[in-house]
Amino acid sequence: MVRPAQLLHETRPVAPVRPAATVLLLRDSADPAHPGIEVLMTRRSMTASFAPGAYVFPGGGIDAADSQSHALARRRPSQSDLHLTQAIAAIRESFEELGVLLARRSDGRMADVSDVARLDRQAPFAAQCSSQGLQLAADEVFVLAHWITDRDLPRRFDVPFLVARMPEGQEPVADESEQFEPVWIRPAEALARHAAGNFFIIFPTIRTLERLQAYPSVQSVLDACAVNDEPLFTSCPRAGLMHGKESRHMEHEQPFGELALVCPDGRIVHELAWQTERPVPLLRHVQRLTAPNPGMMTGPGTNSYVVGDPACGHVVIDPGPDEPEHIERLWRATGGDIRAIVCTHSHPDHSPGAPRLQSLCTRAGSPPPPILGLPSASTARVHSHFVPERVLADGERIELVGTSGEGEVRHTLRVVHTPGHAANHLCLILEEDGLLFSGDHILNGSTTVIDPPDGHMGDYLESLDKLDRLCEQHDVNFILPAHGYVLGDLPRSADNPSAPLHGGARAAIAHLKAHRLAREAKVAAAMRTRPDGTMDDWVALAYDDVPERLWPVAKRSMLAHVERIQSLGAFNG
Repeated sequence: MVRPAQLLHETRPVAPVRPAATVLLLRDSADPAHPGIEVLMTRRSMTASFAPGAYVFPGGGIDAADSQSHALARRRPSQSDLHLTQAIAAIRESFEELGVLLARRSDGRMADVSDVARLDRQAPFAAQCSSQGLQLAADEVFVLAHWITDRDLPRRFDVPFLVARMPEGQEPVADESEQFEPVWIRPAEALARHAAGNFFIIFPTIRTLERLQAYPSVQSVLDACAVNDEPLFTSCPRAGLMHGKESRHMEHEQPFGELALVCPDGRIVHELAWQTERPVPLLRHVQRLTAPNPGMMTGPGTNSYVVGDPACGHVVIDPGPDEPEHIERLWRATGGDIRAIVCTHSHPDHSPGAPRLQSLCTRAGSPPPPILGLPSASTARVHSHFVPERVLADGERIELVGTSGEGEVRHTLRVVHTPGHAANHLCLILEEDGLLFSGDHILNGSTTVIDPPDGHMGDYLESLDKLDRLCEQHDVNFILPAHGYVLGDLPRSADNPSAPLHGGARAAIAHLKAHRLAREAKVAAAMRTRPDGTMDDWVALAYDDVPERLWPVAKRSMLAHVERIQSLGAFNG
């Protein structure tokens, strides 16, 4: 866990969440020119305390009476008590706000407009249904998603987004107090109108509509939700700034982990736009300076990290390419007090800047910091030749120790040898804060290239397992890669219910390993399909989900997969 004293911003209490429920009432389009799903949306009052003026799905808070109305509802065998209560709340809100009644008569027929007319939308809902002999059709309401309102907002809700088929013959009529202008709209049209600025919808609605538009019919949505009777996804988004404007992100999106690290309480202060002119503070003792070398293989550029503070000096991780202005900025970010320069591996976007950075320290009158790492192996390409001044040992610790007004200051980096991407690759774990500096072994936004002979797929997978064990041992929640944003998440808790069960860093490693093994299965299948095929034949089959322009790079990792498959005796074609 990150030490609270190292956070950039003093944490503040996050508003508690209130239970609520919302429902997407769906119907299949009757327009042959625009087939697919239509969803019912309404506009919220401009005076509403939450999302005023936004187009939303009907819903609201869960009342105590909802949990006491189970006997009035039809339920599926797999439907939990919680989901039943949520479905009842959504049914009640649909009726109160839009006059839509999801209920069945005693003979099993769906309620119609005559049943709706006999009920008062202002009177207690459950009692009226009971007196009319109506059963709430909770068994026909399924959980699509689970949203928890962002931490930065003063009013927060824990709300399932439920789905149900619109009852035939009924028409929505807004209550004209909370909801206005009911409209049937295709998800793609709602998103397009929002982008054009004339159909305001909030972030959870946007992301839900984006996923909904992939389904061809109402039944396909209901079938997908019925498989496990649990949400298809759960999210409590985080927000930062992109060129000064608010930018929200779900857990699977690249900036999420960085926002969780820098602003755990959800405040919107961290700028996400990539820049190379100045270091980006991530914690009080961790800065990232991105080199001006963006490209297909480097993403936004190579991340150089500065660990430490004035009380104990600094370690620079991956000084990057020998780019004078970048090296000068790195030196200035440390105040000239650099105790060591560590290169995670010898590739030309990581290690060549080390001698120039060392010489800057020497010219300024400081002791020359040693250049540390592992020497490039004989398998390395010519442009990746690297010999450190001192070879680091697996498990060795690099310590920064000093004294400030608050007492001893200590930052300990543990060296982890992780061959795979390169034979001399290493990672570093900042033990006091549970941070993993992953070099190129783990990236954000892409998988790393395993390029034989210096790259080795078997070693790569074993190194992932090794990192997983160490992340568990050292309570590592965040990964700081050499390319891309920080990966990871805070541990799961009542305030962070959408987090992975085993921590953000371990979840990222597990996902990466699963992806590699799934790709290897496709490579093996391609080899079986075309046993006499060439690498070009196999890459077209195994990487059919990757743009063809990337196949030349993909072939390098595919060769590593082929070598591993053959070494395991899994292919004898």
